Amino acid sequence: MTNIKQKPDKLSPESLIRFNKIMGSVHLVQGLLMLLFAFFVYPNLDGSGAQSFTIPVIGNYLNFVQGQGLVLTPTETLFELPFLPLTASFLLISALFHFIIAVPYKKKYVSDLKQGINKLRWYEYAISSSLMIVLISSLFGVRDIAVFVLIALANAAMNLFGLDMELLNAGESKVGKKVNWLPFIFGSVIGLAPWLAIAFYIGVNPNIGQVPGFVWAILVTYFVAFNTFPVNMVLQYLGKGKFKNYLYGERGYIILSLVAKTLLTWLVLFGAFQP
Repeated sequence: MTNIKQKPDKLSPESLIRFNKIMGSVHLVQGLLMLLFAFFVYPNLDGSGAQSFTIPVIGNYLNFVQGQGLVLTPTETLFELPFLPLTASFLLISALFHFIIAVPYKKKYVSDLKQGINKLRWYEYAISSSLMIVLISSLFGVRDIAVFVLIALANAAMNLFGLDMELLNAGESKVGKKVNWLPFIFGSVIGLAPWLAIAFYIGVNPNIGQVPGFVWAILVTYFVAFNTFPVNMVLQYLGKGKFKNYLYGERGYIILSLVAKTLLTWLVLFGAFQP
């Protein structure tokens, strides 16, 4: 008899390792293209050779002014956020984590998947999505370094609650198992903080009508993509349909991450051509 080599299950851990390699490559290519644009194309669009798509970051402090008392005073620009290179960086961060999962970490990745856990996913999100929300908030007027730090930390904490959710509810079988939803609830609450900050800056802006269309497109696109991740998690822990298999949710996270980062990247690239 001839031995017929069977193809691996479409949603086996091994297939997800290959999928991580593919997704890592897609993120890497896009990140390198953005770096190419940021350092070699965009700086020369106006013929000056200067990189101008940057966000100034300041601080605020109380200063005693004679006759006025304590006055809130902004510092000089502490530094500037290079928008396009930072956009490339969250693609490259994702690529790095995909390759770590697929090569040196793959044995641990496979064993963790059987328990319904992917620790590296949450660490990567804590870094890359925090950077994404900081960049988005800067487009609506956030400039204070303390606000940037708080937005980033709140977003990172939300993702670490996601990790806590998986750790508390780990186990090979989830059938009939009571789910501890507290990390999901706490993460959802803290995850509102960056969006409330952005909403506040939108609300107090007297010239909101002058915000370019691509900025609104970035905000809406990321907000919609952002909220698909908790939906994916809820479906996993409710065990709805194919999501009874944890691997479906794992693949869902990978696809959602790529879609969100790709849309945001190319919207930013389009926006770089705007006045």
